[in-house]
Amino acid sequence: MSDTSVYQAYSGNTHLFGGNTPYVEEMYENYLANPGSVPDSWREYFDALQHVPAVDGSNAKDVPHLPVINAFAERAKQGGTKVVMASADVEMGRKRTAVQQLIAAYRNVGQRWADLDPLKRIERPDIPDLDPAFYGFTDADQETVFDTSNTFFGKNRMSLRELLNALRETYCGTLGTEYMYTSEMGEKRWWQEKLESIRSKPNFNSEKKKHILERLTAAEGLERYLHTKYVGQKRFSLEGGESFIAAMEELIQQAGLKGVQEVVIGMAHRGRLNVLVNTMRKLPADLFAEFDHTAPEELPAGDVKYHQGFSSDVSTAGGPVHLSLAFNPSHLEIVNPVVEGSVRARMDRRADPTGSQVLPVLVHGDSAFGGQGVNQETLALAQTRGYTTGGTVHIIVNNQIGFTTSDPRDMRSSVFCTDIVKMVEAPVLHVNGDDPEAVVLATQLALEYRTTFSKDVVLDIVCFRKLGHNEQDTPALTQPLMYKKIAAHPGTRKLFADKLTAQGLGETLGDDMVKAYRAALDAGKHTDDPVLTNFKTKFTVDWSPFMGKKWTDAGDTAIPMSEWKRLAEKITTIPVSVTPHQLVKKVYDDRASMGRGDTPVDWGMGEHMAFASLVASGYPVRLSGEDSGRGTFTHRHAVIHDQKREKWDTGTYVALQNVTENQAPFTVIDSILSEEAVLAFEYGYASNDPHTLVIWEAQFGDFANGAQVVIDQFIASGEVKWGRVNGLTLMLPHGYEGQGPEHSSARLERFMQLAADTNMQIVQPTTASQIFHVLRRQMVRDLRKPLIIFTPKSLLRNKDATSPVSEFTKGSFQTIIPENKTLKSDKVKRVLVCSGKVYYDLVKKREELGADDVAILRAEQLYPFPHKAFATELKKYPNVTELVWTQDEPQNQGAWFFVQHYIHENMTAGQKLGYSGRAASASPAVGYSHLHQEQQKALVEGAFGKLKGFLLSK
Repeated sequence: MSDTSVYQAYSGNTHLFGGNTPYVEEMYENYLANPGSVPDSWREYFDALQHVPAVDGSNAKDVPHLPVINAFAERAKQGGTKVVMASADVEMGRKRTAVQQLIAAYRNVGQRWADLDPLKRIERPDIPDLDPAFYGFTDADQETVFDTSNTFFGKNRMSLRELLNALRETYCGTLGTEYMYTSEMGEKRWWQEKLESIRSKPNFNSEKKKHILERLTAAEGLERYLHTKYVGQKRFSLEGGESFIAAMEELIQQAGLKGVQEVVIGMAHRGRLNVLVNTMRKLPADLFAEFDHTAPEELPAGDVKYHQGFSSDVSTAGGPVHLSLAFNPSHLEIVNPVVEGSVRARMDRRADPTGSQVLPVLVHGDSAFGGQGVNQETLALAQTRGYTTGGTVHIIVNNQIGFTTSDPRDMRSSVFCTDIVKMVEAPVLHVNGDDPEAVVLATQLALEYRTTFSKDVVLDIVCFRKLGHNEQDTPALTQPLMYKKIAAHPGTRKLFADKLTAQGLGETLGDDMVKAYRAALDAGKHTDDPVLTNFKTKFTVDWSPFMGKKWTDAGDTAIPMSEWKRLAEKITTIPVSVTPHQLVKKVYDDRASMGRGDTPVDWGMGEHMAFASLVASGYPVRLSGEDSGRGTFTHRHAVIHDQKREKWDTGTYVALQNVTENQAPFTVIDSILSEEAVLAFEYGYASNDPHTLVIWEAQFGDFANGAQVVIDQFIASGEVKWGRVNGLTLMLPHGYEGQGPEHSSARLERFMQLAADTNMQIVQPTTASQIFHVLRRQMVRDLRKPLIIFTPKSLLRNKDATSPVSEFTKGSFQTIIPENKTLKSDKVKRVLVCSGKVYYDLVKKREELGADDVAILRAEQLYPFPHKAFATELKKYPNVTELVWTQDEPQNQGAWFFVQHYIHENMTAGQKLGYSGRAASASPAVGYSHLHQEQQKALVEGAFGKLKGFLLSK
């Protein structure tokens, strides 16, 4: 902002100033006279003001001004006492006020003048608020002394010159901090004390400075070693941002001192190899083996070296700290919510609700941080009950360029790349990467803030990218000026080594470190080795029982009748202190009847009994989604809301949390309105906890579109790329009931396309007992594969989809449900094969036609396809000549193009396979209800009619 004052612009736009001033003053007068006379929103605001200390520091309460003004006016009319103030006093009073405005200006926008850019490419912006002349000060005022007791500079009175120097040192040096937008006064004062008391300047001893130089040497040394040894190979060099490695070292060591026992890191490719070796302490020899292609290649697919994760245990002054670097695809920033979910799982396992023992660290690129929407979603999770992780330390490796975009007019619409975090009032420490000591100081402050307030904080290391986006680029093609400056830059390590030499710490200190690190790399080792081998804590997860399992492994999912009745009574009993809505009461009364065996069990009760039996057996359940407590279609009601509640934050009851003493936790979360970040979070949670049934439920199945990158890059391929098994369950409401293009299909075909290498389980249950068994199977078996459940909508209340209690106390999940009508098997000429809701339409049509020569098989598991079970059922009908796959979805969608090969494999000579369903369509469904009904009628009739179109013969 160059032509106008920041404060003038602010005061002209905020609702508290500008043309609204008289209105606000009148409202406040009315409040002081009678608080009940103003609207609730204003009363809450004015109530909060009463807790703010007066300007003199006292606790005196404000009083209405109008009576005082009127009294003086009346005295004036009566010739009362006249007070004449000397013009000099008026001017001094104005200057005192101006000094306070000047202090506030530096605290608010001083970072705009900070010395942050190592390349010094852009001129200092015009910020009138930071110029004393803006407030009417001249050189003659420089030695005038003013009250500065509201600062932490160590003096209650300072000359204007002293004050300006202090403010500029604190807010305009190589560290510029943003924090004044926070609404918490205590946090503002905390930052003011921390920064102003030391004027944002570190005071490290010689050993500390040498250690910083050693870390810079390691960071630069690895990059230059790889650059010469593996010419032209991609590694996404960190050169120009070496101070980041010093920051990471400080963060981990200080975290250990503060009681942190685990640090989970998420980052993209830039500098990842450097972190692996110099932070995680991966052996250089192991990294070189990956470059040389001599490392073991044991996975079906594998991944490039700069996507690999790693874990290690390192020693700190506060004790051992476990480090985890999350596996990461090239999709920028998507790993962030995965890390948060992993951290939350670790916190829950440790019974650590504040995150004091587990620290999430997210490393971002400057362009991606503001450019990728998943960051906004992840930040929105930060302080919510179901997703908080006690504050995240964000580190921006701000090399001032994104691919080939470095012009600020193109990079973003905000001043800083970090401005997105203002949505959660996270403070930001902008620091010049060429001042490693300032970087380390900023790291200390960031961690201390997170520890104190359990909130997110951002460290923005402004640096540069010495090479191109990758090592094969020629960046000067598009950034000639930037790369002229970079070419002339001696390097952060060299600058700091020269500084320490000038301070008398050794003429050859820098060169000696370079030689030592080079020698260590030649030997494939580290210059130091803080790694603890074979170190494990009681919180370490043993994944070995879940490795190498087969999807055909059996699991005992039925429960005894006595246990059924006991659990059913527990989850259908509502305490007398809770008054449910009448509709909810009826649901629970009906479930009690189902529990007694008086009526068949519906879908909601089947679900609840699965959850109850799991938590009673020691398996925690975590269910999240946008309407998960109630259920999008009001079938679940896991959370009962007391209709007589008197406070907004009380009055809920969750029966599944009261199943038995010492039960495992049941957690149900109504998430923020997000798919991508929430699904990624739950994937991260499940990746760190194989003992919990973790479920993400879409409001409508096709809303998973918004999280497709999570499905593609993690859920479908994480195991074959990284060897990471994961038992996450997705519930995706799916069904063609005439609700239009966006509320019909969960895009079954996309999951079928991703299905290979036995990477996931895709099921579409059609009865209450089936959802019960498949949910229990997910935990009772030791197989941990993602489970994709296409859940119904209309079937939730369809009596034909209910199940008798006997199907819960006996049996298991049926991958293929046989024909349940007694037919003469030798008379059957056609077999309809289907999946999902369309089955009930087909049964109804068969009864209308009296077509007892047609059998109907339900494929409840579509992948891995149950060939053995399907073949067994097909062989029951020896005279079948025709098979018809029938589906609700258009021909180019749904399961048709995938299951036709599975069905064909089990056909016998002479049999033909046809299709009955909607015609191929660009849209998942039609929006016109009459057209939907016509299509549905036609596809059901077609299943029984003459075979048409494409036929597959054996």
